Amino acid sequence: MVAKQMATEIIFSVQESVEGGYEARALGHDIFTEADTLEELRDMVRDAVRCHFNGNSAPVVIRLHFVKDEVISA
Repeated sequence: MVAKQMATEIIFSVQESVEGGYEARALGHDIFTEADTLEELRDMVRDAVRCHFNGNSAPVVIRLHFVKDEVISA
């Protein structure tokens, strides 16, 4: 029998949404959420992680990696 190792950290890629607000997608997991403000996004990410994982198998650290595209003229 193989013991399931508990992940200690989960990473979300965070981008500004085209429609406004923010989108967050977990790397390596099927978790996606969105919100209007960064404060709301943090709450939504915590809630999504709790819902995705069962009890004490949830990671203890949630890392938000902010990705920002910038377009400049050539």
